[in-house]
Amino acid sequence: MPFFPGDPGAQIAPYKQISRGDIANISELSLGSHTGTHVDAPHHFADGQMTVDRLPLDVLMGPARVVEVVGVSSVSRDHLEQAGIEGVTRLLLKTDNSRLWSLPDFTEGYVSLDGEAARYLVETGVRLVGIDYLSVERFRSKSYPVHNALLGVGVIVLEGINLEVVDPGNYDLVCLPLKIRDGDGAPARAILIET
Repeated sequence: MPFFPGDPGAQIAPYKQISRGDIANISELSLGSHTGTHVDAPHHFADGQMTVDRLPLDVLMGPARVVEVVGVSSVSRDHLEQAGIEGVTRLLLKTDNSRLWSLPDFTEGYVSLDGEAARYLVETGVRLVGIDYLSVERFRSKSYPVHNALLGVGVIVLEGINLEVVDPGNYDLVCLPLKIRDGDGAPARAILIET
């Protein structure tokens, strides 16, 4: 599985094995809090802000819209305005990133959001935004305008979702991150249910 450069990747090793005479199979996991499909809490970019164990579950579950924006290097405010997202609480962005999940290594040129798009999401009242690669921010950003705009007002960020076989439209989202005390983020299982 690809992981963001500089972050710890996932490692899974057998700890106990029935084949070695142990009573049960138990694995040891080692991974960063932003590995694979994961949720960013506001604490990710600001000390003292809401941590992952305090995120409101009502934002992580409920009606969501998948919007497809393809053929672009960055999702802009214009793309979101054309998609008609007014009234959407949970927005999941399907981009050209979805096909990157079949590649074993990290891809630097993934599709991200720009700062104006992030501010527009805040203006329209979106409370959760998801994207189909490991960050909503462009690679090697220096000032992190997208994370700061979203997390700074409590918008939950869901990164690393695979929407390759998901059609645009309305769904019910269930996204449950690991409840890590004082966590800046956590791996999550996110599923979409057709409505």
